[in-house]
Amino acid sequence: MKKLMMAAGGGTLLGLVVTTQIAGPLVAQEAASNGSVYEQLDLFGDIFERIRAGYVEDVNEKDLIEAAINGMLTSLDPHSSYLSADDADAMRVQTRGEFGGLGIEVTQEEGWVKVVSPMDGTPADAAGILAGDFITAVDGENVLGLTLDQAVDLMRGPVGSEIIITVLREGEIEPFDVSIIRDTIKLTAVRSRTEGNAIVLRIATFSDQTFTDLEAGFNEQVAEAGGLENVDGVILDLRNNPGGLLNQAIYVSDAFLEAGEIVSTRGREAQDSDRYNAAVGDLANGKPIVVLINGGSASASEIVAGALQDHRRAIVIGTKSFGKGSVQTVVPLKGDGAMRLTTARYYTPSGRSIQALGISPDIIVEQPRPRPVVEGEEEDLNRPIRSEADLRGSLNNDSLTEDEIRQIEEDRARAETTAALREDDYQLAYAIDILKGLNALGPKE
Repeated sequence: MKKLMMAAGGGTLLGLVVTTQIAGPLVAQEAASNGSVYEQLDLFGDIFERIRAGYVEDVNEKDLIEAAINGMLTSLDPHSSYLSADDADAMRVQTRGEFGGLGIEVTQEEGWVKVVSPMDGTPADAAGILAGDFITAVDGENVLGLTLDQAVDLMRGPVGSEIIITVLREGEIEPFDVSIIRDTIKLTAVRSRTEGNAIVLRIATFSDQTFTDLEAGFNEQVAEAGGLENVDGVILDLRNNPGGLLNQAIYVSDAFLEAGEIVSTRGREAQDSDRYNAAVGDLANGKPIVVLINGGSASASEIVAGALQDHRRAIVIGTKSFGKGSVQTVVPLKGDGAMRLTTARYYTPSGRSIQALGISPDIIVEQPRPRPVVEGEEEDLNRPIRSEADLRGSLNNDSLTEDEIRQIEEDRARAETTAALREDDYQLAYAIDILKGLNALGPKE
């Protein structure tokens, strides 16, 4: 027993000695690091005082400090920034789904302002602004070298006023100007309708009312169809959806999943990580789902698309999404301002990071740009095609009842409507055809 105590004692002593030998340099290193930080802070104070005392013009001390804070945050990544009291209030208003402006979500890429997506029914959308466009100037003022917040400030203005933005677009040789009239942006989070036998849920943004609007719209369309048995499936249209609230993306994903992980977030420390799982219950009761995405689908949109894709609950079609897979935490600060800080990354259920890679569709479907009709071509397209029924003296089909004939005619009319839709929205028409095909195969046994 005595020997055991000795061994234990020796072990403890050895541990203390080893710890002391390691801790000494660590303490010194930490002290040196702290000293370096304090020296840098002293340097910052010295520069601040020299600017305030010796700059050629009087400076606003508050603006100077805010610029320094913002510079520190924007040096981290494009999504971290300082929000003044006005900016923080504007962000809260935007989250509720109504605000003033142009109606575009923007980010910064290599110093240029890049359009993530135009929002449905907004002045920017009506003016033809596209996801991926670069804004190089605002009212003739070059935006290169400005912070994102400074560029956004240039684009703000009174409702009803005109703004001229200069746009550089892939495929165009020269930049061109676009005139936009500022307006109050009232975003409808979800628009629902039925195309053929498919329920189309167009999700424009993930704001406070997104899930509520989606559920109500879905139930309304099911009721109009006379029950879920008369529906081929659901199309979730997430194109040009810049994202929004994480909890709303989780609710929307959960609405169509019975179980399993929806998304996980991983920060620098273990306590900064979270995992969100689906609860039992599928709004569509197992009906097929197609998700539409494009380069303007970002953040929360990518969470929904990734979750439904990984669980094989939906077929994702369109083009690669934007690739914003980072989590921003908004931290309230003194003076009613706030700090938006990137604190984690998103991961899909299979462990894929969305960041920079985006969501790749299961089926790539480009949205073709309208092409001019060649003279005389329109007449050829509209020329009626003769069939057996048009031939003089052709036999009647007397093997079908009137109800069966009516059903065939209704099915044909729906198919023709979808075909006509290809001219306006090829990707949506493609999605409707996929649902129709899946429905024709019948339910899985």
